[in-house]
Amino acid sequence: MRVIRRLPETLINRIAAGEVVERPASALKELVENAIDAGASHLHVRLSEGGLAMIEVSDDGCGMRPDEIELALERHATSKLPDEAIEMVETLGFRGEALPSIASVARITIESRPQGTADGWKRVVDNGVLVSEGPAALPPGTRVRVEQLFEKIPARRKFLRSPRSEWAAASDVVRRLAMARPDIGFTLEHDGRRALHVQAGDTLEARVAQLVARELAGNSVEVDLYRGDYHLTGIAGLPTYNRGVADHQYLFVNGRPVKDRLLIGAVRGAYADMLARDRHAVLALFLQVPASEVDVNVHPAKSEVRFRDPALVRGMVVSGLRHALSTGDQRSAQAPSASAMAAWQAEPIVPSPSPGAQGSMFSQQWRPETRVSEAGQAWRGYEQSVLAPPQARAEVAVEPVTESARHPLGVARGQISNTYIVAEAEDGLVIVDQHAAHERLVLERLRAAGAGQGTAPAQALLIPEVVELEEVACDRLEEASPKLAEFGLALERFGPGAMLVRSVPAALAKGDPAQLVADVADDLAHHGDALLLGEKLDLVLATMACHGSVRAGRTLSVVEMNALLREMEVTPRSGQCNHGRPTWVKLAHADIEKLFGRK
Repeated sequence: MRVIRRLPETLINRIAAGEVVERPASALKELVENAIDAGASHLHVRLSEGGLAMIEVSDDGCGMRPDEIELALERHATSKLPDEAIEMVETLGFRGEALPSIASVARITIESRPQGTADGWKRVVDNGVLVSEGPAALPPGTRVRVEQLFEKIPARRKFLRSPRSEWAAASDVVRRLAMARPDIGFTLEHDGRRALHVQAGDTLEARVAQLVARELAGNSVEVDLYRGDYHLTGIAGLPTYNRGVADHQYLFVNGRPVKDRLLIGAVRGAYADMLARDRHAVLALFLQVPASEVDVNVHPAKSEVRFRDPALVRGMVVSGLRHALSTGDQRSAQAPSASAMAAWQAEPIVPSPSPGAQGSMFSQQWRPETRVSEAGQAWRGYEQSVLAPPQARAEVAVEPVTESARHPLGVARGQISNTYIVAEAEDGLVIVDQHAAHERLVLERLRAAGAGQGTAPAQALLIPEVVELEEVACDRLEEASPKLAEFGLALERFGPGAMLVRSVPAALAKGDPAQLVADVADDLAHHGDALLLGEKLDLVLATMACHGSVRAGRTLSVVEMNALLREMEVTPRSGQCNHGRPTWVKLAHADIEKLFGRK
């Protein structure tokens, strides 16, 4: 029978290191957080081979005395927890085993000089063994160097990734921490090359734009919401500014970068009816909550948190984002992309001359004796061969050109392919996707009706329609029926496998009730129990709006086009459709002049 025994200290530290130090980025995170908690105003981070060979963090914080350096390398020793109230953590961390854990699996050199003193001190520990200590020359602050991580533990070393992958993870750690503290300057070097440098004192918006993407500044709205002692701030990208992966979503709780499932789900719910399912928002959100309302000790690396009132937090994130996006005017894509501009033809396409011809009509010299009628016939022949069939039409403008100055989206001048509205604005040319725009308008009408602004107008069916569905689908619809009725969709259970449709939203009166109900049932099933009923219904409204929107290919009169433009100008989120695509783009006068070589 095996006896119970105490493990040696070195093995205990290595076990602790397995929880805290998974890879170079984990060690770097601990060191940078320590430097921030030390009151640094600038941090200098140096890496070699992605952190596999060397990690060095220098700061100008408070510094440590020799006895404090020795104590910092002991397990469960910290300056970040003034008493035994472990639930009242107000710093980035207090876990006392970070430094000793790193020291047990690498060679660590700590040099520090307290502010206001003339001398510094150095202590070197190699895989848990004290190597040397003595005076050190350095400016006030602390410098920690970690070398040869897991070099003497091959079982751990072989599971590390390539230097390039480890560098990507380490860079992400520094970016997230730098984003949370715009009052601190950060410099990051990798293999002697400067990869990042931000100055202390940036505004939150400027810091986020520098670290995420500079174009985010022009494609985002500010988030600022208070609920009691809770405060949500940040930058949220417009739905039209999205990505195929969720790697540009930065979430912080009390200044701590987290990857929390509750917050990620709330972000997804807030953008649900504004993005396609395979697209993801770009944002940085900062949530401040009382320390007693959040548990930061759920995960050893402190990347997850637990809230005392998760429903309040989720609702705050969803409503804060939606309010910010709805008040972010009706912006669409800020300008056509470079690739879209390059697609414009710089010169007219001239039809190739037929075999044996002397040249095209435009290559022949004009001769005075050419009769006008012959020239006219030639031009008409060219029109018929090149421009038929017509792909656009224009009508007599109902409003004069001067009216365009009164309307941001201008006045309608024509329609292309019965799909795109062309309007003239004071500062350029506006092109509107009529289906995408009207889909958003219908959605916002339905949503307004269900947001305490009264029941949506409904169109009663002369003969109620029976829609046969699976029993579980009918169960979901029956559960949601009271709320669906507020939007004008009145349903009743009609046996185990059927629903009776008594009315539909007035905006969808011309649609197919059976198909509408089937699609609503599919949406309720797709989103499952992960979302609250209200959030699921928001997604259902997007499906309903699609049924009632003006389709591409429908001919609109100028009056109808202008009515659509005017409604877009006063409707929240009208700059993007329910799938995150822009509903309109604008070619500024300068862009048009560039196309014609005037600039």
